[in-house]
Amino acid sequence: MSDIAVKSKAEVTPQVSGNPKAAAALDDRLAAITMPDAGFSADARADAMVRLRAMGLPAPRDEYWRYTNPSAFNAATATALPFDADGAESPLFTGRDKLTLVFVDGAFDAAASDDLSLEGVEITTLAKADAAGDHWAAGLYGQLELAGQTPVKRPFAALNTAVAHDGLLIRVTGKPSKPVHVLYRRGTADADAVWHHVIRVEDGAELTLLESGMVGARSNGMLEVDLAKGAKLHHIAAKRANDPKVGLSHIFARVGAEAQLKSFTLAVNGTLMRHEGAIDIVGDDAVAHIAAAVLGDGNVGPFHHDDTVFITHGAERGESRQVFKKVLKNGATGVFQGKILVKQGAQKTDGYQISQALLLDDNSQFLAKPELEIYADDVKCSHGSTTGAIDEEALFYLRSRGVPYDRAIVFLVLSFLADALSEVEDDDLRDDINDRLEAWLTTPPQN
Repeated sequence: MSDIAVKSKAEVTPQVSGNPKAAAALDDRLAAITMPDAGFSADARADAMVRLRAMGLPAPRDEYWRYTNPSAFNAATATALPFDADGAESPLFTGRDKLTLVFVDGAFDAAASDDLSLEGVEITTLAKADAAGDHWAAGLYGQLELAGQTPVKRPFAALNTAVAHDGLLIRVTGKPSKPVHVLYRRGTADADAVWHHVIRVEDGAELTLLESGMVGARSNGMLEVDLAKGAKLHHIAAKRANDPKVGLSHIFARVGAEAQLKSFTLAVNGTLMRHEGAIDIVGDDAVAHIAAAVLGDGNVGPFHHDDTVFITHGAERGESRQVFKKVLKNGATGVFQGKILVKQGAQKTDGYQISQALLLDDNSQFLAKPELEIYADDVKCSHGSTTGAIDEEALFYLRSRGVPYDRAIVFLVLSFLADALSEVEDDDLRDDINDRLEAWLTTPPQN
């Protein structure tokens, strides 16, 4: 379907908000975007545009935007930023045997990427598949995002589905010998990057997915993940340090019976970052863990990091973990909004949620909204949220045993982050992440 057809379907939809300014802002936002010529994804894109028109862009008073001002995301264009054009890879994944796929300003760069061949994995790009027409992803593209719009509206996710030109379509049928690494690079100072990945892991198959790099001056990225019976996905994302960028990322996942999803994010600095997760546990004995270690230093630049996560249990004996740890200093701000919803019949559910912030000065702040909503009577669910400073007694203990003050602070911060890092199953990778965190605490990293 052409971009004209997509637009015409959206334009007949009334503005539910009835707010002329909001409607005009959305029109300006869309006018700055070159719409893709869609093939298999045409219907999903048209539907997403209709939904976006109905929702409108978020306002600061919206329930799940009260702690994060959406104006930078609502703006028609991205603010240009100075950047290092060398596209240097994150040291976190350097030297590992992996299949590296490069995106520049949200578009796949075949010349800079490895060959797409990997045993047990079928990989193509959204742009290529859309141009060809029919594809297995037609039954998934935009569908998990659509399901994740209830009960929380996510306008920028709908925008992503409607306008993304490129991404990866990955179907896993076996257990490949090495991970798939998506490396993001920026090619222009005002890059407004949008990409949309769809991942289907078949029965008993397994994949490790790594993400790193600087995506754009502003970005809107999405993962739609469908895990069949007994499937496993290990996802680790490392946000490049010291980039004054504005970015949105989304993960929408459907977790089948006996399947496992484990997603970990390491985020260091960045002007305004928001990560939204909507995980739907639909099969018995399924596992979903989502975790993050976030470090923000306001001296590097303004820092605001928002994690908004919604996990739904719709089957028996499901296990979920939300583990978010944030270390903030020099006026940095952290936000966590997390919910566990247990539906009727989802007995024996084990849901755990913890969000904690360590404030290294009096100028930083942590804003949290933990929630539980339970409609089954045989469950084990808990949530907790704490904010505090360095434990003075622990600091005194280390100092009394000859540990220098600065080194003692590093030890205590790493100890604080340990629960989040434990969600990374690969021992070597977990050690690498720990080393990178230690380096940040000693000297802010430059890449």
